[in-house]
Amino acid sequence: MKTALTLTPLFLAIAATIPPLAHAADAPAADGFVEGSSLTINTRNYYMNRDRRDTHTDDSKEWGQGLLGIFESGYTQGTVGFGLDAHAMLGLKLDGGGGTDGSSILPYGSGNGKAPGSFSTGGGTLKMRALDTELKAGDLFLNNPVIAGGMTRMLPETFRGVSLTNHSLDGWMLEGGQASFAKLYNQSGHGRIGTSYGVLPKGQDSQHMTWAGVAWSGLPGLTSNLYAAELKDVWNQYYYDLDYTYALNDLVSLNPGLHFYHTQDTGHALLGDIDNNTYSLHFTVGVGNHSVTAAYQRVNGNTPFDYIAQGDSVYLDNSQQYSDFNGPNERSWKLKYAYDFAGLGVPGLTSAVSYISGKTDLTKVDSNSRGYSAWYSADGKNAKHWERDIDLKYVIQGGKAKDLSVRLQWATNRGSNGYSAVDRDVDEYRVIVDYPINVF
Repeated sequence: MKTALTLTPLFLAIAATIPPLAHAADAPAADGFVEGSSLTINTRNYYMNRDRRDTHTDDSKEWGQGLLGIFESGYTQGTVGFGLDAHAMLGLKLDGGGGTDGSSILPYGSGNGKAPGSFSTGGGTLKMRALDTELKAGDLFLNNPVIAGGMTRMLPETFRGVSLTNHSLDGWMLEGGQASFAKLYNQSGHGRIGTSYGVLPKGQDSQHMTWAGVAWSGLPGLTSNLYAAELKDVWNQYYYDLDYTYALNDLVSLNPGLHFYHTQDTGHALLGDIDNNTYSLHFTVGVGNHSVTAAYQRVNGNTPFDYIAQGDSVYLDNSQQYSDFNGPNERSWKLKYAYDFAGLGVPGLTSAVSYISGKTDLTKVDSNSRGYSAWYSADGKNAKHWERDIDLKYVIQGGKAKDLSVRLQWATNRGSNGYSAVDRDVDEYRVIVDYPINVF
């Protein structure tokens, strides 16, 4: 009797990353555990003001100082090298922070309506390298289309698990892994990995997230990614993108691109039935220091496009400062203009202005859905909302303050009665000051 073999994403990733023997002679030379070490510290000062215009909920005004130190060792000598990475994070409350709105700057949920004066966390990662393959186990900084911590808040999100990457073939990167726990942006401890929009049944959590993917950049200007992931007993999610930049001449460039996600419930389906296809298309024309982007995004399904909680694994063109435009059955359009002030003799100063409009039919959402019933709206047949974003950033180019950056962001969101009050009328302001320090 034959035994069936289940090709899970993690199994495929491990199999794919076993390097051919032909690459043994090309293995990168180890710098040594100490010689290859580095230590960086990033200081981030973050202010966020959410002005809720049409609700009785208090506005959120939070200001904090974040410190993130990352140590990365080199690898020991030999065919198989070993190393150790470690990090420490500290968040300080400078002002405000009732913390009840979940703005992801300061901790919330303490029970007294006030964020603590500080919060901190740390972690370590054991790593091993053989030829062109690297294995890591511990606390991970992840950044791919199906699981990404990102750096859009004061401190980053990290994940606890294992990851495997391989660079044996020129122009190819293969990776896979599994994570069971996540440390959220504004929390000290770890919890079971979860989702951003779905409400899991009380006492029931997904045990882990498994993923595998391949990134390709084999031709000039052309990149593509293909990923598969399983959030156990919640969903299987698949992602594909294709992006091409073509230079017509030294002044003009064209950049079309596609992002596509398919999400399907699996196992015990803790969030209920999910059958969601979400995609976005963009086309950018660059002329010197100017660029104009037009984008279209569509969610096909009676559940929102969902992703890992508080993460940045939403690689869609219309994911903006405030809204992701990812509601059930939502269609949205975007027009964006960006300018690099290097053209006026001010290198390091960049700007962007965007306008996005979306509409959907929320009456199709199952009001008894196990995980997404909150999206149902009896008067949401023609629900609409729009967002306007202004983004201005300056990075110091030289001197003792080299690489210090100041970023100003302003988002205005307005919507109809079909959307929840939180998604209707909001003005959000952010001021972010970053100063990276390379210790060694």
